[in-house]
Amino acid sequence: MTSIDETDGRQATGDPPGSLELRHSAEVAGGTPDEPPGVLAAHHDGAGTPDAPEESTRRRRPVRTTLLVLIAIAVAAAAGVAATGALGGGGDDEGSSAAPSGPVATAKVQRTTLTSTETVDGNLGYGEETAVRAPAAGDGSSGQSSPGGQPAQGDSSAGGAGAGIVTWLPDDGTVIDRGETVYKVDQEKVPLLYGSTPLYRTLSDGSEGSDVKMLEENLSELGYDGFTVDDEYTSTTAAAVEEWQDDLGRDETGTVGPGDAVVADGARRVAKAKLAPGDAVSGDILTWTGTERMITLDLDVDYEDQVEKGTKATVTLPDDTEVEAVVTDVGTPTTPDSDGASAGTDTSKEATLPVELKVKDQKKLGRYQAAAVDVELKDQTRENVLAVPVNALLAERDGGYVVEVVTNGKSQYRPVELGMFAGGMVEVSGAGITEGTVVGVPK
Repeated sequence: MTSIDETDGRQATGDPPGSLELRHSAEVAGGTPDEPPGVLAAHHDGAGTPDAPEESTRRRRPVRTTLLVLIAIAVAAAAGVAATGALGGGGDDEGSSAAPSGPVATAKVQRTTLTSTETVDGNLGYGEETAVRAPAAGDGSSGQSSPGGQPAQGDSSAGGAGAGIVTWLPDDGTVIDRGETVYKVDQEKVPLLYGSTPLYRTLSDGSEGSDVKMLEENLSELGYDGFTVDDEYTSTTAAAVEEWQDDLGRDETGTVGPGDAVVADGARRVAKAKLAPGDAVSGDILTWTGTERMITLDLDVDYEDQVEKGTKATVTLPDDTEVEAVVTDVGTPTTPDSDGASAGTDTSKEATLPVELKVKDQKKLGRYQAAAVDVELKDQTRENVLAVPVNALLAERDGGYVVEVVTNGKSQYRPVELGMFAGGMVEVSGAGITEGTVVGVPK
């Protein structure tokens, strides 16, 4: 499988990708001056390898078109057929010409489905890092938290800026589940609760709201009972809170205020501590991520139509192991201007689309925690088409392509129109080209 830098093979127009040069037969390796003109030879280096296609200047990041067709195969074909003769007249059918000799080998025209792919660079990791931030002193709002970790704010001894000293932090890579300690302030535990609403106020008997329900759901999941899980904070809720506080080693107040817990949407994995024991509680305390490894990539917006939630992809790991992944999130296109590019700068060609993919079977990722990977996305699919091996193509002097059709031991060159390239095959159509037609290919 070979990759090139552009989507040359989406629909062929003119020459297929590759480097071919028209020569008279006397110029072709292995030819003789007696052969008629019209044979194409390939550009080869000393090792017999076709020249690489010119690198695209449009692409800002490596996007390799895995056409599985690299026309280098076609180049080899041209060189191969050079020895069989040139295009000439004398055929019985209109639009065809007789070949002076039979092919070295043959293949049949197939009716099949062709699918082209794009291979882009991705990164294996735990996803975007978000920060657990210390609440602002005396601020009961929820504005100090990031989406991944939402500490309660304000007047608790475990929370607000200036309220205490960090006395413990988890190691990088630690996975924190519901009820477990995120960090300690003045030796008091600040646990993790699951939810989307941070503790932005003090909850006590008589409080109502979604934050009350979030707290009660967590208490219930942690094994505390005797109350009804709803949006009302009652005396029975307060009794359960006191029991919870006792288990945490905290004062049994029966109330829960900003700074008493960190709220996130699920278990989290510590990425990096931003403070150290002994530091005053302020700013970012630590960063964390989700607990499952995922693939992230910045996709050229030209390929936006290739991905949506549920799109399947093949990921190749550094050891060449292939695993299946599914697109779980497609973000909003971003440009360098989003990161502070000067006004008036044309950044439209720099736009990329953030994409996340999940690998269901995490074991297949092995021991990799972070790595550069290749992500293969399906590009286009053409069903029920006629196709031949790419190396069956031969170029005509005046443009266009032919294949050498073999019938009852006799050969004729027949012109063909080209369609999609994929998997080493090319879609073809033309007079006399049907399923099962035998065509010549290099040995």
